[in-house]
Amino acid sequence: MTKTFSIAVFHGDGIGPEIMAPTLEILQRMSDASTAYALRFEDAPAGAAHYARTGESLPETSMETARNADAILLSAMGLPDVRYADGTEISPQIDLRKALKLFAGVRPVRVKAGQKGPLTLPPGREIDFVLIRESTEGLFHTQGRGEVSENEARETLLVTREVSEKLFAFAFALARTRKETGRGPGRVTCVDKANVFRAFAFFRKLFDAEASRHPDLAADHVYVDATALWMVQKPWDFDVLVTENMFGDILSDLGAGLMGGLGLAPSADIGLEHAVFQPCHGSAPDIAGQGLANPLAMILSGAMMLDWLGIKHDIPAMTRDGTRLREAVEDVVARGDATTRDIGGTASTDTAARAVLDTMFVA
Repeated sequence: MTKTFSIAVFHGDGIGPEIMAPTLEILQRMSDASTAYALRFEDAPAGAAHYARTGESLPETSMETARNADAILLSAMGLPDVRYADGTEISPQIDLRKALKLFAGVRPVRVKAGQKGPLTLPPGREIDFVLIRESTEGLFHTQGRGEVSENEARETLLVTREVSEKLFAFAFALARTRKETGRGPGRVTCVDKANVFRAFAFFRKLFDAEASRHPDLAADHVYVDATALWMVQKPWDFDVLVTENMFGDILSDLGAGLMGGLGLAPSADIGLEHAVFQPCHGSAPDIAGQGLANPLAMILSGAMMLDWLGIKHDIPAMTRDGTRLREAVEDVVARGDATTRDIGGTASTDTAARAVLDTMFVA
């Protein structure tokens, strides 16, 4: 029996609509070919351009569409010249994280053996790890509400037991899934700065408590500065990394750099009931409308969505399709003949997306 899923679609700003369109085309093609699932897309207006037109960055109707959807696809959001009155950016994606309690920011980092990239991997080595960033508190807790006076400014870092326990349970569950599917050794690394900050010592204590519940999995700790070093020196050693919001924000861009750039960096923000899937990069309004945008991070985010829905609803065919789509993108990147200029190629947005579609349905 075919199960139909409702997908809320936020088309985004700048290049957002240009990379969302081919992603939806590919997902629709996969849905049409499947007898196990079907996808129904529902538009949800939001973003900086919408704010400039209407005075609303995330209308309540769009929030309700997101709440009622089975999953949310969100393209690049924000425009540098459109801001709130206090000078902060238009960021509906952060509003969604907080409203839907999407505590786990999932940032996969994948470089196949032999694939060209900033690092020359040793023979036989590949990079395949996942960075999990807590997405609702940490140093982002007082976003837009920090205290600023003439002589000083203060922001509050928040770490709570409630959110951290869910975060760590998610991290160990992911490590177990990766181990069972042959993607990793089953190890979770807590990335913190517990030697300096009491908040991170508390964070580590909660991590250790969760680790004790999983004796079949390995657990260790690394300070964030050492993690940044080792992500460059020996990234193949990592499996699942879990960290605070700000540290995760920074390290996820380093992970994108390992792959060749943000144009190859997908992400998900996941809670107990809802999940948003989006590329890590920005809206790049300077190249909007020119056919130069890299659609691969958006397409990979769609693959993550299929995988998450397949696991959540126990539809193996959906999970397999998520893997097929991810591997098709990896094949296009490895061949290098249909990549956009940000990762060293000359292909247009449509050419890169078409290469993925052809790899799946023609090759």
